[in-house]
Amino acid sequence: MDLDQLHTFLEIVRLKSFSKAAQTCFRTQPAISAQVRQLEQELNTSLFERLGTRIRLTPAGKIFAEYSEQILDLRRRAQDSINELERVPRGELVIAANEATCLYVLPRVFSEYRKQFPNVQLQVDRSYGTRVVEAVVDNLADFGITQLPVTEKKVQVVRIHADEIRLIVPPNHPLADRDSVTAQELCNHNILLPKYGTTRKRLTTWLEPVDENLKISMELDSTEMIKQFCLAGLGAGFLAYTNCRADVEAGRLRALSLAPEPMMRRLGLIYKRDKALSKAALGFIQVILEHAGTGGERSEPAEELPSQSMDAAENA
Repeated sequence: MDLDQLHTFLEIVRLKSFSKAAQTCFRTQPAISAQVRQLEQELNTSLFERLGTRIRLTPAGKIFAEYSEQILDLRRRAQDSINELERVPRGELVIAANEATCLYVLPRVFSEYRKQFPNVQLQVDRSYGTRVVEAVVDNLADFGITQLPVTEKKVQVVRIHADEIRLIVPPNHPLADRDSVTAQELCNHNILLPKYGTTRKRLTTWLEPVDENLKISMELDSTEMIKQFCLAGLGAGFLAYTNCRADVEAGRLRALSLAPEPMMRRLGLIYKRDKALSKAALGFIQVILEHAGTGGERSEPAEELPSQSMDAAENA
């Protein structure tokens, strides 16, 4: 049975007439009768008693009429809820990102998003590197935020944030008064390196010419650990400027550019290409483009919302 058959059946019940129901349903009377026969065959019972030109429900028909009304009412309520969802988005969005992004990029984004979409729950999945991409591809997260480039073909990438990887040192460090530093000039100093990730790969390439003369104090898997160990005098570390800006402005740390060319870091928002974007998801893209900001002095503007997302937003 289908919803149209239920609607036809209830119209017959309401009007107590096949011919009148045919008019309100814009069908012929034989078509109406055929729908009722199909219902009766499927239910293996008679729904109407025909008394000359009059009809009335059988006991089975009365029971079926009650359930038919409930089914169509549920259908209407479901449609109303979906329509309301378009007006007032609700539900949940899962965002996969590493710890530093959660601490230094997302708070302002989440705060603004909550103002605009108070009924949408935001969840954070703390992931690293390729795991962020995997979470999006495997539908474990709606969005991921990761360092670019991303080569996975199954995801759409939108650049949202740019800043600079810098060497951080405490104010009393021998290099503290400099604006920039070369790999060669680090050879006489203890350094703290990230244990893995895109930044580590780029630093390894930058340090390769002096690799044999490096004094690696520690390899750490946390931005906060690198910062705190640097403050404790255990070595010079490397951080994105966004992640240490407050400490630099407060005078607790100095941040030096890497020479001969500054090392720029770009973050991208990723989501699965073939995944339909809800109004809540489109809203998140817009908010993060507007509020992820740029954290370094040498910064670049974020991208515009992709045309396919704009089209979807206009049609939502």
